[in-house]
Amino acid sequence: MSQHDHACTDPKHHVHDGDAFVQEVERSCEQRGLRLTPIRAHALRLIADAGRPVKAYELLDQMKATHDAAAPPTVYRALDFLLEHGFIHKLASINSYVGCHHPGAAQHAVPFLICDRCQSATELEDERIVELLDSRARALGFTAQAQTLEVHGVCADCAGKEAA
Repeated sequence: MSQHDHACTDPKHHVHDGDAFVQEVERSCEQRGLRLTPIRAHALRLIADAGRPVKAYELLDQMKATHDAAAPPTVYRALDFLLEHGFIHKLASINSYVGCHHPGAAQHAVPFLICDRCQSATELEDERIVELLDSRARALGFTAQAQTLEVHGVCADCAGKEAA
């Protein structure tokens, strides 16, 4: 593994564990004066615990178990808040949401490898890709505000199952 394989090696900014992820978002909200309501926190926890991209209606079904009043607008407002503040990413091509590995950091380019068979998504944490996208955009006079690069293919697990 090269030194460039991970965009952030600081454990304060890079989280994979669900509990650590939610705690980092809570800290970030407190520092930034944002209100992480119980509904927003619940949606965040469900995304963190899923370990895979989650669709809004999956979240809605899970939220109804503890929030009787949960409805599509409730879930979408929670997702909008989490997206707006960089705590989650939307994978538009599969209409799903995943947690951000850098919930306390400034927005940056986020490349994802998405398996077309199992719908898994891997955040490709390679600073060289981020720097290249950013420098090319600036060279064209473009100021990127948010970017999510989605690369589709077949993951190693699915390729291995196919070969077997």
